[in-house]
Amino acid sequence: EKQLGVLKALDVAKTQLYHFTAIVIAGMGFFTDAYDLFCVSLVTKLLGRIYYFNPTKKVYGLTLIMMIVCSVASGLSFGHEAKGVMTTLCFFRFWLGFGIGGDYPLSATIMSEYANKKTRGAYIAAVFAMQGVGILAGGFVALAVSSIFDKKFPAPTYAVDRFAQHSTPPQVDYIWRIIVMFGALPAALTYYWRMKMPETARYTALVAKNIKQATADMSKVLHTDLEVEERAEDFVKDPRQNYGLFSKEFLRRHGLHLLGTTSTWFLLDIAFYSQNLFQKDIFSAIGWIPKPATMNATHEVFRIARAQTLIALCSTVPGYWFTVAFIDIIGRFAIQLMGFFMMTVFMFAIAFPYNHWTKPENRIGFVVMYALTFFFANFGPNATTFIVPAEIFPARLRSTCHGISAAAGKAGAIVGAFGFLYAAQSQDKAKVDAGYPPGIGVKNSLIVLGVLNFIGMLFTFLVPEPKGKSLEELSGEAEVSHDEKLLYIL
Repeated sequence: EKQLGVLKALDVAKTQLYHFTAIVIAGMGFFTDAYDLFCVSLVTKLLGRIYYFNPTKKVYGLTLIMMIVCSVASGLSFGHEAKGVMTTLCFFRFWLGFGIGGDYPLSATIMSEYANKKTRGAYIAAVFAMQGVGILAGGFVALAVSSIFDKKFPAPTYAVDRFAQHSTPPQVDYIWRIIVMFGALPAALTYYWRMKMPETARYTALVAKNIKQATADMSKVLHTDLEVEERAEDFVKDPRQNYGLFSKEFLRRHGLHLLGTTSTWFLLDIAFYSQNLFQKDIFSAIGWIPKPATMNATHEVFRIARAQTLIALCSTVPGYWFTVAFIDIIGRFAIQLMGFFMMTVFMFAIAFPYNHWTKPENRIGFVVMYALTFFFANFGPNATTFIVPAEIFPARLRSTCHGISAAAGKAGAIVGAFGFLYAAQSQDKAKVDAGYPPGIGVKNSLIVLGVLNFIGMLFTFLVPEPKGKSLEELSGEAEVSHDEKLLYIL
């Protein structure tokens, strides 16, 4: 392989402390991403009870600051009236999403560019696995906060006392605010260390075109003396490596790759986020969570958090770490293909005999099947769609292409969240939630999600396998003519 010496040194470096430091620093931002994204599903019904009681580097640091500020600001949403609280909450959640949108590609790219090629997949997957820790943390915080408030401010169930101020006492307004604001804490603790990280050698050498600085930075990181190669500066100025995102050259080299990463992430997130955000509704439908009328507001938060935390603990989190363990052994392509396939199988296994699973004696079986879809989402495309875009594109376009892929995923999340909300409504008008038209029902909605998973499996064939290859080999940045071999270390 022909490659700049400083990049070669990174690719063959043994696992060192800086690898784990990078995982923690990048991972804490991702912990906050996941906490803030998924804690909303724990408090949405509480918000409904309170406000709608009657049913009807510089950049890397900046993204972290936005997540911290907006997490806190979300919990400080103004007023006690529905309109004011929801308007300000949506405003701050929008800017929180802006920060998260920047953190996704930056965390993945920085980790991929610091890692060696032998265990690069595991390092990026470990950063992504912090999403599972964030989901668990959200559940545990919700359980703790709701338990404390239940003991301090006991209240009757809605069925016993239908007055809002009785089954939903005013103090519970603090529950959702505390849960939402807690996500800012770990991000704030890592801001200093994120600012201390040197720029990655690949960005400094291949984008900023400063080989000397890249070599000096990595000499400190690797605790070894690296020499600047003669004529290396000529390589990074090679005009053949300066094609843009909208050029014919990019289309020829990476057009299908970008289509593969965006389409698979889009299709995956339709299913993944609809499952995550509406776990509470599915569990209620099969009787795993009692009917709202049999609980007060605090009990409902506790029951929803307990159910979602059990699913995360037994299937979601193990799935992430299975990916960490096996991604550099069996490869990204195999894990993603297997994950989409198994998600399709389990989704159909739930959907077609759906009436069977709703019977009280079969509910445990339903939960097991449902949990397995989460396991293979995370030991599958939910992890690999995050990892692969950080590996296969050129250094100067790597974060951009990862961001485009992630944006496609979040577009899928919007489709999944709103689409499932409407589609899952009963076909019987008498059973439809207030304010919604009849839908196709939960059973048919799950069948649609299964079909989308199968389509995602087909689009996986557009994505190359990065296992065991350097980033320059994958992106084509190591391609040179015979006369230019002096520019590289063989």
